[in-house]
Amino acid sequence: MKRRLLLSFLLIGSALQLSAQDPVPTQTFEIYGFAMTDVGHDFKQVDPAWFDVLRPTKLPAFEGQFGPDGNTYFSVRQSRLGVKATVPTDMGDLFTIFEFEMFGVGVDAGQTTIRLRHAYGELGCFGVGQYWSPFMDIDVFPNSVEYWGPSGMVFFRNVQIRWMPIKGDTRLTVALERPGASGDQGIYASRVELNDVMPHFPLPDLSAEYRMAMSFGYVEAAGIVRRIEWEDLGTDMFDLSGDALGWGLNLSSNIRLGDDNVVRLQFVYGQGIENYFNDAPADIGVESDSANTVAPVKGVALPAMGAVAFLDHMWSTKFSTSVGYSMVDIDNSDAQLPSAFSLGHYALANIMYYPVPNAMMAAELQWGRRENFSDGWTVDDYRLQVSFKYNFSVTL
Repeated sequence: MKRRLLLSFLLIGSALQLSAQDPVPTQTFEIYGFAMTDVGHDFKQVDPAWFDVLRPTKLPAFEGQFGPDGNTYFSVRQSRLGVKATVPTDMGDLFTIFEFEMFGVGVDAGQTTIRLRHAYGELGCFGVGQYWSPFMDIDVFPNSVEYWGPSGMVFFRNVQIRWMPIKGDTRLTVALERPGASGDQGIYASRVELNDVMPHFPLPDLSAEYRMAMSFGYVEAAGIVRRIEWEDLGTDMFDLSGDALGWGLNLSSNIRLGDDNVVRLQFVYGQGIENYFNDAPADIGVESDSANTVAPVKGVALPAMGAVAFLDHMWSTKFSTSVGYSMVDIDNSDAQLPSAFSLGHYALANIMYYPVPNAMMAAELQWGRRENFSDGWTVDDYRLQVSFKYNFSVTL
């Protein structure tokens, strides 16, 4: 009896020792989000479908296009809800995220409606779903309350398959992304011959990023290559089929200046990558080729350049400020309309107050400017926005 009792104590002790050495991995499930209200006054005018954001491409292309100047707006469209889960497996953590907000775009532009942001899963060094494109750097986005953000920033959530051989503060990511592009038919938009020209995307976009962590922050280089095709399915005398190579290089950085300052920088240049920009027009423009009787019009990938420079400063635990500038510059093709968007400027300055944890109030002054291709039109927009934000998060 004594021997059996002693053996039982030894087995229990061994089990407790193994348990202490190898704790059972735990799953986590987080519900998070925020309720946010924006109240502002636009001293000029903007496309009514984009009443609560500052997008230079949506400023008027001619005098009085969107009615009288001076409009007050209220919006809760930034409000967000999401869930994250982490499940330990033999292949590493299985991470998933599903997140949406209430900012309608596309056919829902101007509406307060559900809009998917992320639907993504990651296991080990592979990830699949809708998530930040590797061609963009979300850490360039400033601590501001204007929803759309810097116009010259690369900003795109895309459906993708990604491989991450290096993860952490220093990282390497390669992805195949859902293809897509837009075209501007310019002065030929009303020609019936163009009605039979259809887009064709036989290959995914290929993107990659490499971030190197440094003592002051990080530096990052990202690139993208894409093939854009269009086919003329008509039976007339013209053959307007064509293709273009889209490509881009994006350099970005965060630089910490002491404990209270972060400088956010980005420079991007490429051709046929406008849909990866935060606020830019079509990827493909049209050029005239009157000497070619079969294809008097051809599509070309439009060159684009973007820049971002912002400073985020913490005055104290209760107050912060963000100030900065961004621009996007399009090299238009000769057959685009004179009123086509060519150059956009974006700038803001704010003061943010955090009265208690998870609550924020802010006042922000915003400026945007649009310049057209060749008709000499320029327009400025000035906006004052006050925002209130309440965060929540529960981890199970």
